[in-house]
Amino acid sequence: MLYHRIDDPGSAAVRRRVVELGLKARIDFQNVDTDGAEAWANVRGMVLPALWDGARLHEGTRAALAALETLRR
Repeated sequence: MLYHRIDDPGSAAVRRRVVELGLKARIDFQNVDTDGAEAWANVRGMVLPALWDGARLHEGTRAALAALETLRR
């Protein structure tokens, strides 16, 4: 699950990379300003974008992009 904000440049970069890697079918985008607000509050994240891989929340653009690279395998 990718927690993101529409107008955040880091979030845009991670969304773009998800699509480039062909992972969109596996990663649900949750906009923290709309439908994903409650889920974001529940994971108690601090930094966007944030990628939940099922075990860990990878917060920040660099961390989320690095985690995506492990998912592409």
